[in-house]
Amino acid sequence: MVLSKEHLGKRLRHQRRALRLTLNEVAVKSGCSESMLSKIETGRVNPSLDLLHRLVATLQLNIGALFVGEAEEVVRRNGKRQQIQLLGPRNGKGVVLEQLATGGDASMLEAFIHILEPGGRHGSAISHVGEEAGYVIKGTIKLQVDKEIWTLREGDSFNFRSERLHTYSNPGRIPAMMIVVNTPPTF
Repeated sequence: MVLSKEHLGKRLRHQRRALRLTLNEVAVKSGCSESMLSKIETGRVNPSLDLLHRLVATLQLNIGALFVGEAEEVVRRNGKRQQIQLLGPRNGKGVVLEQLATGGDASMLEAFIHILEPGGRHGSAISHVGEEAGYVIKGTIKLQVDKEIWTLREGDSFNFRSERLHTYSNPGRIPAMMIVVNTPPTF
C-alpha cells in the first residue's frame, strides 16, 4: 500500500499551515526551492529521502507521522504496510520506506524497511537526534558514518548515534533491503 504523492503533500502542507509558515519560510529552512516545495505539497513530485528529512525537521514532525494508521496498531500484515516511494538525488533511483512501527507521539521508536534499487542511494549525509540500528535483509548496502565506509551484506547489522553524519547506498546489481530502527522517532 503505497502512500501517494498527493497524500504525502497534503500532510506536509497541513503541518506547514498549522505552524503558520509560508512556502518560502519552509523552503529556506529546509534548503530547497519554493517551487520544489509547492510541487511536493501538490503531489506532483516526491522528494528525495534527504529532502524529506529536512522538511519534517523544519515542520517539527518525523517521517513516521506522515503515514496513515492507528498509533496502537499491533499487527501490520505483509503487503498491507504503508510505503513512501522517494526519489534519488541525481539519477532518480531512490528509496522506498515501508513502515514497520508507528513512531507516533506515544512511541519511543520508529522502524522501517528501506528498499533500494541498484544504484539507489539515501542522498546527502544527515544527522538527527537519537540512535539508529539496522539489519541487512538482502543485497549489498554501503554505509557511511562520518568518514568511515562499510560494505554490508545480508545478515550484517549496524548501530550508531544518529548525531553522526550518515548515509547509505546500494552499490549492487540487485535490490537491497534493510530494516532500520530509530529511537526516538525523529527521523
